[in-house]
Amino acid sequence: MKRLILAAALFLSACLEEEAKAPPAPVELTEAALSYFCQMNVSEHGGPKGQIHLEGFPVPLFFAQVRDLAAYVKSPERDAEITAIYVSDMGAAASWAHPGTNNWIDAKGTHFVVGANVAGGMGAPEVVPFASTEDAARFAARYGGEVSGFEDIPDDAVLGPVDLDQQLETPS
Repeated sequence: MKRLILAAALFLSACLEEEAKAPPAPVELTEAALSYFCQMNVSEHGGPKGQIHLEGFPVPLFFAQVRDLAAYVKSPERDAEITAIYVSDMGAAASWAHPGTNNWIDAKGTHFVVGANVAGGMGAPEVVPFASTEDAARFAARYGGEVSGFEDIPDDAVLGPVDLDQQLETPS
């Protein structure tokens, strides 16, 4: 009987530990959300958005451009351990101008179009996220670029300089 109680206690403690390690859920984008790098209102800019949850921080960092989110992740100077990364699913967005407030997807399983000729919310070339491979491929066929996973986004696509004379499109 003692073995059964001990086994149950170990099982329960393992479950509680697993629950404690579960990543935080995405937070709905509101009018009050400010972009981490520029402190501008995120909802005032078109294109996909992102949020990063950090260990010990009660609210996520928001990003007006997924390009900026990826740059933050690639940067060695972060505030704390990242516990979750969410991006807008542009396949579920009403439009580029209205990317949605609650259509977040985990960046780890997302398909990103890198190198497309499109401007993100802050005017720089954007890295565009999709939950569906098919949606990402259609977007790449229309606007250029290649489909990749989050870990495969090249450093120069998010950390390199921005050509201000480059003519980028704003998708419809």
